[in-house]
Order: sequence, then C-alpha cells, then structure tokens
Amino acid sequence: MASTAQRILIVGGVAGGVSAAARLRRLNEDAEIIIFERGPHVSFANCGLPYYLGREIQEHGALTLESPQTLAEKLNLDVRIHHEVKSIDRQRREIEVWDSHNHVATRESYDALILAMGAAPIRPPIPGIDRPGHFTLRNIADMDVIEAWIREERPETAVIVGGGFIGLELAEQLDQRGIRVTVIEALDQVMAPLDLEMATLLHEELDRNEIALSLGDPVTAFVDPSLPDERGKASTVLLKSGERVAADLVVIGIGVRPETSLAREAGLELGDLGGIRVNERMQTSDPSIWAVGDVIEVKNPVTGQWSLVPLGGPANRQGRIAADTIVGRQSVYRGTLGTAILRLFSLTAGCTGVNEKTLQRLHVDYRAVHLHPNHHAGYYPNASRMAMKILFSPGDGRLLGAQIVGAAGVDKRIDVFATALQAGMTVHDLAALELSYAPPFGSAKDPVNLAGMIAQNILAGDVSMAHWPEALAASESSDSQKPLIMDVRDEDEFAEDSLPGAVNIPLSQVRDRLPELASHAERDIIVHCATGQRSYYACRILSQRGFRRVRNLSGALKTLNPMRVARASAAANADALPSSR
Repeated sequence: MASTAQRILIVGGVAGGVSAAARLRRLNEDAEIIIFERGPHVSFANCGLPYYLGREIQEHGALTLESPQTLAEKLNLDVRIHHEVKSIDRQRREIEVWDSHNHVATRESYDALILAMGAAPIRPPIPGIDRPGHFTLRNIADMDVIEAWIREERPETAVIVGGGFIGLELAEQLDQRGIRVTVIEALDQVMAPLDLEMATLLHEELDRNEIALSLGDPVTAFVDPSLPDERGKASTVLLKSGERVAADLVVIGIGVRPETSLAREAGLELGDLGGIRVNERMQTSDPSIWAVGDVIEVKNPVTGQWSLVPLGGPANRQGRIAADTIVGRQSVYRGTLGTAILRLFSLTAGCTGVNEKTLQRLHVDYRAVHLHPNHHAGYYPNASRMAMKILFSPGDGRLLGAQIVGAAGVDKRIDVFATALQAGMTVHDLAALELSYAPPFGSAKDPVNLAGMIAQNILAGDVSMAHWPEALAASESSDSQKPLIMDVRDEDEFAEDSLPGAVNIPLSQVRDRLPELASHAERDIIVHCATGQRSYYACRILSQRGFRRVRNLSGALKTLNPMRVARASAAANADALPSSR
C-alpha cells in the first residue's frame, strides 16, 4: 500500500524510532525517511548497559545494534546523528534542527512526524549530587563515563540510589566487579511493580549476596568527602535517619521522566502523568504527528488507566503501529501490561498486569492466590520452588495480574500469564491450558494450571482464603477472639518452627481429632502448612464436617515466614542508632 505521507521525519532512534523507520521502509520503498538523533548512537541495546559494566558483555561494539551506515545500506534510511530537534512548527509542518557537529541550524518539512525522544533519568535536586562520581545510566555515553571512573578511581564502595530494575541490575553487576554495594530505596521495598511479600524475596537475595539494603530512608544530601571526618571518593551519602554511607561511586536510578519539552512547546496534548497523550493509532492531538516509546502515556488494558511504562518491547510494537497507520493500515495498539523480568543473582522476578497495591488504590474488587510449585517435576533432579501470586476478578474469574519469583522457570510462566492477560482469559482458562510437559521442563499439572485450579476452588466456594497480614496479626495478638491458627504439618516440622499460639494437628490426624475441635466449629480458623496444599485438604475436611469459618492461608508459611523475618528485622533496625558504613 502506498503511503499518503511521502516525507516522514522521526525524532529519536533506539527502540521506538528505529522500529518505526524500518517498518515504514518495508511498507513504502519510495518514502523519504529521516531520523534525527541528538547523540552519537541511533540504535543501541540500552538494556545491556549494566551487563557491560559487570563484564558479562565484554565487547563494547556488541551494544551498538545499527549505525547510520548500516541503516542506510539495509533500509535506505537517512540517519543524522548529532542532530537535535529544537522546535516544531505545526502550522508549516516543519521542524527546526540543530547540527551540533557542524554548528548549523536547518528547517525540515514533513508530511508525517514521529516523536520518539524517550525518557531522561530523574536527577533530584539533592545537595551535592552534581559532584564528580555521581552518575545516571541511560545511554552508551553514560556507561562509558561510569566505566572510566571505575578504571581510574578503582572504587571499593558504591551506592545505588533506587531499587528498581536498573538499580538492582547495577547492584548485581558492580558486585561482580568486586565493589561493595549499598542499595538505598526510599520506599519500603525494591521493585515497585511487585507486591511487598514478593519483593521481600529479593530483599533476602540481596542479603545473601552481601548487598547492603536501606529501605524507607531517602537520601537527603551527598556530603563532600573532602570535608573533615568524611569518607568516599564520591560522597558520604546522608540519609533521612541520620545514617551515613561512604561511597566511592554513586549511581542514581530512581526512575525516568518523559522528555516532552518539544511536544509541550508545540502545544501537543500531554497526560496527567506528564507523557504525550496518544490514541490507539499512536497519533497525538495533531493528526500529522505520532509519538512512541518512553515519551508517551499508555493505557493499561486491565484497568483502563493511563500509565508510564518505559520498556523496550512496547516501544518496538508502538513504532510498528505508528508506521502502519501512517501508510493507512488499520493497526491499533492494545495497551501495555507492563510485562517485565529481572535477574538478581540466583533469582528471577517477573510480573505482568496489575499488582495488588494498584487494585486496592483503584478500589477494584479482586481475589489473590499464592502458591509455591516446583518449576519442573519434583521427582526429577534439581527441582526448585517458585513463589507465584495471581490476582483475578471474583465475578467472572478474569485474570488481572501475576507475579513470580524463583530460581528457574519464571520466564516461561510469566510469558504464559502475559499471553493470557492479552487474550482476556480467566482462571478457568488457565486451568484448562494444554502446556508442554516432560520431567525436565514441567509437571503434568503445570504451575500455571495449578494457579488456575486454586482460583477455581475459591470461585466455586470450595475453600476460603486468609492472607499473610491477617495471619501474622493473629499470631502476634493476645486477643482471645482472634482466629485460631491451625498448623497441619507433621510434628517434627512444627517443632522446628511454628507461629506463636498455633495448634498443631497434622493432616493425618485431623479426622480423628475432630471431637477436640468441635468447640471451635463457629470460630474463625486459619489453617496452614508449609506451602498450602495439605492445609487445603484439611480445610475441605473441616468445611464438610460443619466448620463454617475455616480458611486456608494463601501460600502458607512459604509466603508468611519471609514477612515475619522482615518485620523482625525492621523492628531491630528501628531500635538501632544511626551508623556509618
């Protein structure tokens, strides 16, 4: 199909801009397509930057995916690096461009304009942040200056401000360079897309790998290390609590902000979150201008809410949609689920859809399921458990979100959940999925199937669920009216570790000991085991014997115990005096 827009200008490269340009060329051999990139690299693997700093990626050139020359040769694209677009004249359909290499300003006309400026790292106005040794990581140039600092200054300590994807990846990679790392996160958890009980597993992994973690204690200043009694080649990092952390290297990774100044000055509509507002065809409020990638706001297909999701996969798809619509094809963007994955030392964490915090904030009715299945058949060697959480609608069982943390098998399952979300599937569909099975790869009942089956049991009224906050509160309460906690593990398991006040009735004894439970038939009873399976069996016995208020603890001790440890640790830290490290 021939394009109605013969001169197409693209502001910015990388995922969104280059994917749009490549698709446009494949659809229209005759169009003039020009990409303006203000930096030296038009197409690079920004997700690979931390792994170069950690030496997992050893070749610098491996991060440069395409060059102006290769794009010209393969796709006949006119790529102009060191060219910054300064303004948009929507009436004339022109842009003003500054060639920083030759110090020349030009004006370029367009039939269609695509904005793909991306997002810039947030650099808060914290005193001392602009001194040497304080960095953000967005592009190859940023990576190179960090690498140069490491080579020249040989830092022994590093502080990562921010516990998101980039912060945790850098923590892992700098640790591999032999640098002692402290991660400082102002929130009470790392990885905000995860719910707290899932993120706590990452907190434990950081601790196992001797990465210091400070939560709920924001940075207030970067103190000049040359002052008396201060340490660190970059800063002494001062926290709100008064704690001081010496840092030879500081990386700020607290998030990114859409680069919308060009769009704002041109009068394009921006959303409440600060990104460019686009329709499902990636068009802005000006029908001759499209926008893609980290610079735009996207709709979450689960909630219908606008959000900012700076991920490479969605940016690539958005570029393709923009190209299609420019040439007249009826393509639409379905929204962004926020499917993402992280490796942190021996663990992998994946998520898709909406988390529990968001559902609560939006007052959306939901149900949650925790489970801890093996990633492949338990009898096959080296099976490891995954912590899984799914959220679903109590009305029709529609899947709302999923989170998984584990040592193996996470990527496979989170992608199944992401596919199910995109298709609008229910937990009944999850239970019915036919997934590949052989002992080295999975189980006859795949963890995805199991999640769906547990949710089906809830929807059918076969079992009611209790969750870790309630069980933890009950175990710590002296109230005589609190729920009875019933532990159905074997006696030796109970003796090794148990919740305060819990009553141990092993599953094999439940039927025989029903008479001693008779006085509790009208009482709230929270039943648990190690992972939730045996306690489900016990709940079915009790509920069919007249116990009306019996509930199974979702995820059982595998979910609850990390939260017990975290709460005890937080209490101990709160009692400790500020320290310097």
